[in-house]
Parts: sequence; structure tokens; C-alpha cells
Amino acid sequence: MQNEPLAYKMRPRTIHEVVGQQHIIGSATPLFRMIEKGHVPSMLLYGPPGVGKTSIANAIAGSSKIPFFALNATHAGKKDIEQIVMDARMSGKVLLFLDEIHRFNKLQQDTLLPHVENGSIVLIGATTENPFHDVNPAIRSRCGEILQLERLTGDDIIQLLNQALADKERGLGHLEIDITEQQIEKIANASNGDARKALTLLESVYYASDEKDGVTIINDNAIDALAKRIGVFGDKGGSHFYNLLSALQKSVRGSDPNAALYYLAHLLENGDLVAVCRRLLVMAYEDIGLANPSVGAHVQAATEAAVKLGLPEARIPLATAVVEMCLSDKSNSAYKALDSAIAAIHEGKTGDIPNHLKDAHYAGAAELGHVGYKYPHDSPLGTFGGWVQQQYLPDELAGTEFYKPVIAGEEKRMAAIYEKLKSFKK
Repeated sequence: MQNEPLAYKMRPRTIHEVVGQQHIIGSATPLFRMIEKGHVPSMLLYGPPGVGKTSIANAIAGSSKIPFFALNATHAGKKDIEQIVMDARMSGKVLLFLDEIHRFNKLQQDTLLPHVENGSIVLIGATTENPFHDVNPAIRSRCGEILQLERLTGDDIIQLLNQALADKERGLGHLEIDITEQQIEKIANASNGDARKALTLLESVYYASDEKDGVTIINDNAIDALAKRIGVFGDKGGSHFYNLLSALQKSVRGSDPNAALYYLAHLLENGDLVAVCRRLLVMAYEDIGLANPSVGAHVQAATEAAVKLGLPEARIPLATAVVEMCLSDKSNSAYKALDSAIAAIHEGKTGDIPNHLKDAHYAGAAELGHVGYKYPHDSPLGTFGGWVQQQYLPDELAGTEFYKPVIAGEEKRMAAIYEKLKSFKK
């Protein structure tokens, strides 16, 4: 136990010791009551790193007294699974915690799944990835519940830190440590809701601080220096990264520059500059669109500059682009109109191109009836340019309107032109 990390030693031993995640395993939840009565269902635990997936599995094992085995799907092989199956046959039932379950391959599934189905193996799978995207449906169907864990609150983390400081058997309670409430709060804030990081940081800060007369005096500079090393929560390839991209776009769409810059900061700290630039460019046309067409060019220039500059300088043009998009007029009418046209095609609402619109740049086109096209530029219409009354859609779709203008920004002027031209049609 002496050489084990503090975060490992402080894992809850029973469901009564779990901190946080009260919506999943609090004393009032069905899962808590089931486990207390000796019934453990198969389940999937989904959530970011450090929020208690492994801890909850260990706590359930400690409360249920079912023989417990833990495997990581990244490293487990067929022999490991076969050994679990053999143990299940001998003991009648085992509890298997399978971390990184989204990496489970088909061979492992084929070996394990029948025994999960008949109840001889109770499976607790854990994943940081969205189980509806990354976990095989065969596994999902055999796990009665998909439980989404949340990042721990600041109060949860502070509670864990205080428990570690007080626990004389597993924590640091046997040591003389001078630490203030403000320092505990600073460690909690630096962990960003990750219990493992919080306890690891506390342990590191203890060893990095000076001792005087047998008392270790926690140093603020040690907290600040070590907090920078624990990294930003999330990774550039996982579900959390895509959640950040989604939050960024929805914040821009909602015209909240503070939230948008916060999520941009998270994304840039994760380091995938190309993915961020691609999303910003899509947003310029998806959410700003015709209400402010110049934004597309501005964002294009900003993202090109960002890629050329690289991080950390790339943050400067990207911040400008994000704030401009947040505070711009917004319209999604153009791409929504296109989606409506695509949907119509998929629904079979098609027809022949009118003859006068078909290609006529070859000898014999007139014999095929490809005649009658009126050249709009030959019919000036005030300052608009040129317009002429003729049908462009197939007969079967004549009169259909896919485009529904949004009366915002520059599109307000375009909408007026659109309505005026409609009034000219006979």
C-alpha cells in the first residue's frame, strides 16, 4: 500500500463511501437499493476521466461480495476472457469490470457475451466515449442501463481532498501537514472535476513542499507550478472533444461570446487546430450565412492565418473570428433551403428539366425542342440587373418554394428582392 498512488488508495470500498454521482448511486437511487439487497445488474458507465467509473465498480464489488475481476479491453486477450468464464462456472457468478469497453473486439465478445446474457457474468463496462457511437450494440443490449457520470463538483473534490488529509490508514492523515482551506480549494479548482487529478496533485504538492519542525507546510508556488502540469480535461479524439466543438458552435449560434471563447480556449488547449478551424469555417456559413455573407471570407482568412501561424499565436485570429460570428446577424436559410430540396429529391419529387433550360450549344438542339430560353440580361430591371418571367423548376415542382428567407442583417435586403420578384410572376 505504501507505494500505491494516493488516488488508488482512496478509492471507495463500498457504495456508502462514493463521493459525487448521487444521481446514479446515491442512497435514494434504485441502483443503490438493488446493490444493498444483493442484486447487481450489468451496466455501462459513461463519462470523462477521473469522475469515478473505476471507483464505482470497486465500490459495487465491495458491497456485493461477488467475486470481482477487472480487465482493460485495450490489453485483455481471449485467454483472459476464457479464464473469467471458467471462474464464473466454478463460483456460479462473477462481477467483471471491463475498462475501455469500446475497444472490445469481436472475438472477445463472442467468448463473453453468452455468459453475460445468462447472468453468470455481471458486466460493468466503463468508457469515456459515447456508448451509442463507440460501444458494440451486442454489448449495449446486454447491459440493462447506460449510466452517464458527470464531472465532480468543486464541493465533491474538496470533500475527497479533506477525506484524504484526514484518513490515517489510506490517506495522509498520519502526516503533519499545514494546509489552508484556500489551498485545498485551489487544488480542487485546478483538477477541473477530475478526482484522480485532484488527489494526485495533493500528493505531489505534499512532496514538493518544505518541512519545518516535522510539519510539511504546503506552498502556494508548488500548487501553481504543479497545477499547470496536470493538463486540460479531455483529448483531441474523444467524445469530450466533439462535445466541446458542439458547445462552441451552439454558443456562437446563441450569440454568447464569453461562452464561445471559453470553449475555444478548451479546444485550443487540446491542440487540434485543424479540427477547430474546420468547425469555425462551417459555422460561418451554417449559422451566419446570408445575414452577413462577408463573415465567410473573414473566417476563411482567420483560419488560414491560424494554420500558418500555429499555436499559440493562432489563438489571436481565431478569437477575432469567434467574437465577430457571435455578434453578427444570423441566418440558416440558405442551407436549410438546400436540405429541403435534397429531401424532395429523396422523396421522389423530381421531374424533367424544362426544355428551354437544357443545353443548346450544339447542332440539332432545336430539333430536340431545346429552344425558348430567355436571356435575363437582355431585360434590365432597374438597378437589379436583369430579370425575365420564365419557369425554371420542372413542371411537377412548379411553384415549390424551398427558400424561406430570414429577415436579418443583409438577408433582409435580399428577402425584399425575393418577394418583389415573386410579385412579378404571373
